Amino acid sequence: MYAVIFRAKTGKQDEQYLETVARMRQLAFEKYGCLDFVAVTEGEQEVAISYWKSEADILAWKQDPEHHLAQTEGQKRWYSAYTVQVVQIEREYSFSAD
Repeated sequence: MYAVIFRAKTGKQDEQYLETVARMRQLAFEKYGCLDFVAVTEGEQEVAISYWKSEADILAWKQDPEHHLAQTEGQKRWYSAYTVQVVQIEREYSFSAD
């Protein structure tokens, strides 16, 4: 399994930003097999982590025309900086009180 870690310094996030984020999440799950997606924002810092079966799925997602347009808008309007890391998960364990 792989994870994509997106860390950004946010700018002004308007209604179109929220609509675009929702659409990108939907597209990632429905067309590219995203397994999970978690995002948090604190002040001007945003961190989003998505989980994927393969690196090929991540590359296909990155090259999607609609996603590419969203990236361009993000660079112009919604983010002042960002970093993307693609990592392979080598080990996983969890706890649940249930």
